[in-house]
Amino acid sequence: MNDGPPGAPVWFPEVKRFMGPSMCPQLVHTWPGSGHMGHIRPRPAEPMGPNRKLDVPVYDLSAVRGIWEVRVKKYRTRQKKEQERVENSALARIDQQWQYRIYCKSMKAKELQQLHHYLERSLLTAPPPYGGHLDRNTDVQQEDPRVQQDEDHPDRKDLIFRLEGDRWLDFPRELQWTTYLQEWHVRRTRIRQLPDFLALFTQLTVLEIPRNLIADLPPQIGKLAALRRLNVSYNRLSRVPPELGDCEKLERLELAGNLSLSELPFELSSLKQLVHLDISENRFASIPICALRMSRLQLLDLSNNQLSDLPQDMDRLQELSTLYVHKNSLSYLPVCLTNISSLKMVVASGDALTCVPTKLCNDPEIKFIRLYDNPEKRRKKEEEEKKTNEKRRRWREQEVKDGSEKEFMEAYISTLKDRDTVPFSTTKVSISCLL
Repeated sequence: MNDGPPGAPVWFPEVKRFMGPSMCPQLVHTWPGSGHMGHIRPRPAEPMGPNRKLDVPVYDLSAVRGIWEVRVKKYRTRQKKEQERVENSALARIDQQWQYRIYCKSMKAKELQQLHHYLERSLLTAPPPYGGHLDRNTDVQQEDPRVQQDEDHPDRKDLIFRLEGDRWLDFPRELQWTTYLQEWHVRRTRIRQLPDFLALFTQLTVLEIPRNLIADLPPQIGKLAALRRLNVSYNRLSRVPPELGDCEKLERLELAGNLSLSELPFELSSLKQLVHLDISENRFASIPICALRMSRLQLLDLSNNQLSDLPQDMDRLQELSTLYVHKNSLSYLPVCLTNISSLKMVVASGDALTCVPTKLCNDPEIKFIRLYDNPEKRRKKEEEEKKTNEKRRRWREQEVKDGSEKEFMEAYISTLKDRDTVPFSTTKVSISCLL
């Protein structure tokens, strides 16, 4: 109620409570006797002075932030559903068919015939896009042993794309019309990037592209929802896109032998089906956080990096069975490794290792292998490294690691798995023959 005389201006409490004191300081309401029933008019401004009182607006920022987060989430959900609707609709396929027809109209009769043979997955007479390779000294096509293996399963052969040879600088354009393919095997080429139509291959389960010159993985790789195996070893990767975390069915990830790779995005933590992670021969100074959240991981290869210690919460990986940490700068192994009941093999370098949990050494269920380098060889290697830094930099710009040393170590370690006893120390010996 109003305590003043009839016709005196009063505040409209409902408006003030709803809008806040700072948003309606000039709004007043008059009584019906004033002849202005229900009208809102401005209150006379107070005189300026040091004793004037001002209403300061106060807002709850967390509430405003919560409202906008909900709006952004709903917008992204609608955007994602619309994108999925467009991808699953017939418009994309119709557009692809028309693009194919336009492409065929621009080709000559002979080129068109070769394209048809290509799409029918038959061998071409010159140069084969997949299914074999040409010998450097002859023009006769030599059969790839992997092709012979595929011939035993003709249905599987029709779904595999193979490309090999340093004459290839890019993916063939005709590949975009074969979106039914389930496997890509591309190796030892001079290709530097994946094609922009990669996202069309939604049925792709295997992407094997080792020993090329690929410097970057496109964000579209996250569209390969059916992908189970990815091998980008011995390329020139410096980063991994966070969109790879959308490939939630991925079971095997190999990133060994890239020159500048030193971290993995946290988004890869969503790869809960991953059982094999190989990031050896890179520049990792610590284990990526995402790797410790891959709960089903069974094999973790961290060899030949720049690790100086291992985290104390590695026992998160309760299904880990094989751990490779040799050729690092580790001086100790954490006790938490003994809490992993599934652990069967640990391979480490024994040169700088001074502290090892007793259980790792004495447990008969765990094969603990220490690898030692020859001291003389190590000293010569350090001297050579000081003299050849410039040559090594130029080599990084032109060549890619071939992984021969890694293959030797894998073959040697695999022989130790079947032995009843493990040698305490091992020295690798190189033998050269002069013919």
